Amino acid sequence: MLCRLTIRDFVLVDQLELEFRPGFGTLTGETGAGKSILVDALAFVLGERAETSLIRAGTERAEVSAEFILADSPAAVDWLATHDLDTDGSLLLRRIVDSNGRSRAWFNGSPVTVQQLRELAEMLVDIHGQHAHQSLLRNDAQRKLLDEHAKLTPLVADVSAAWRRWRETKSQLEEASNGVEALLAEREQLAWQVQELTSLAFAADEWQQLNEEHQRLAHAATLLEGGEFALQVLGEGDTACQTQVATVINRLNNLAEYDPALNEWVVTLQAAQADIGEVISSLRRYTGRFDLDPRRLQVVESRLEAVLACARKFRCTPLELPELLTGWQTRLLTLGQAADIDQLRERVASARREYDDLARRLSLGRAEAAVTLAAAVSEVMQQLALGNGRFEICCLPIDGGSAAGLEQIDFRLAGLAGNDSRSLAKVASGGELSRISLAIQVVTSQAASVPTLIFDEVDVGIGGGVAEVVGRLLRQLGSERQVLCVTHLPQVAARANWQWQVSKQTQGNQTRSRVTVLEGEDRVEEVARMLGGIAITPITRQHAREMLAS
Repeated sequence: MLCRLTIRDFVLVDQLELEFRPGFGTLTGETGAGKSILVDALAFVLGERAETSLIRAGTERAEVSAEFILADSPAAVDWLATHDLDTDGSLLLRRIVDSNGRSRAWFNGSPVTVQQLRELAEMLVDIHGQHAHQSLLRNDAQRKLLDEHAKLTPLVADVSAAWRRWRETKSQLEEASNGVEALLAEREQLAWQVQELTSLAFAADEWQQLNEEHQRLAHAATLLEGGEFALQVLGEGDTACQTQVATVINRLNNLAEYDPALNEWVVTLQAAQADIGEVISSLRRYTGRFDLDPRRLQVVESRLEAVLACARKFRCTPLELPELLTGWQTRLLTLGQAADIDQLRERVASARREYDDLARRLSLGRAEAAVTLAAAVSEVMQQLALGNGRFEICCLPIDGGSAAGLEQIDFRLAGLAGNDSRSLAKVASGGELSRISLAIQVVTSQAASVPTLIFDEVDVGIGGGVAEVVGRLLRQLGSERQVLCVTHLPQVAARANWQWQVSKQTQGNQTRSRVTVLEGEDRVEEVARMLGGIAITPITRQHAREMLAS
């Protein structure tokens, strides 16, 4: 359940903290006061697109935090545990967008990606927008709604992946069938190139080793001469440094009897004497094992030339040769598969069988869900003054199938303009479409496991007794989960367990949105305003009290 929403510098809101309650609540106020801004803020923290236009004018960034209690969200708890994110039964979502358009998000202080934010949000909140009824006219939106209601989305993804695999293998077959000679020629050339580089047996790290060894062998005489010269100066010559240092140490040791301060220098010189001894030993080992073999130099130079020749032949650097070989081997393997027409035909047939099996499972699931969903929506429609209407979901076969399955989904209506069922776009008026949309949303919300439902002006085009029914339906939903509805209908607002009012306030040159928790007479005044408009009479207030009392 959503328990707190904190908003800072978001559109018209400078700073706002809202404490949410269980049950059914409404958000009311004049048109343009900013009711939908609060819904947009919640959508933003739940992973909707972040834009700089969301930042309040004159500020550097917008920030929204939402705190949830996870007692009714076992799926969210499991998801958090799977992703090694700690929770103690509550969850704090925080998201910011700065003036550079950069967006960041956190779960309980741990940074997360927007994709993770969206995945978790689907288990916490379901937002029904005010234009949901317009999307009902699109077949793709109808199919998505049916699949989500029937929990077929994972199977839809499998069907789509199988469709892509079938199309890809089919394309390979067509390419192979239309250009066998070209494929064979390319295979022959690649085989020669792969053989050339394979026989070279060159690895990227070998290039540096070869160059270092070549440098050493090419200057072997100079290196040996320099090593022997250093030995003479340090330890083997008549005036060797090691001997001279030893003489100085002995002399200072004798003098230290008269001045103990000289002992410090003696210690330093003894350390230097030890270091010189180490260098002399290392130089003796170095010069003793030095190889002046000209044949090894010739071998290294030949290897370098072979590598350079290959690099020039294939127009690349020596270091790129191993990567080039890997790419050619992969391409050669692909061409080998593509050139085998019979094998490709079998792969195409296998991919098609896999698609057909998955698609048929999807079709069965859709057919079963279509019957139950249509019956449930038809039942709710009767409560919304569409008593003669009958909602139907038709699964129309598609020749050859598609990435979305073997059928197209078409929402239809019968009984309003004749008994024959016809597509919604052809038979439903604007008001009827709004009511049908609301019926669908109520039914799908009842079946969903999401603990918090947000309805943003989904009651547009509804009034009178139907509006009272809508309020009753939403309150019924509120007895099972948390429901928040943005509405202009007093009949809906009066049915709520709790109510907020959104208003605009202008201070200087700045306009800001404010939210007031309505209780007692304040709530009577707001419902009366919704009933009577500008002029609120005692009769209007009495009517408002009666609606709230009922």
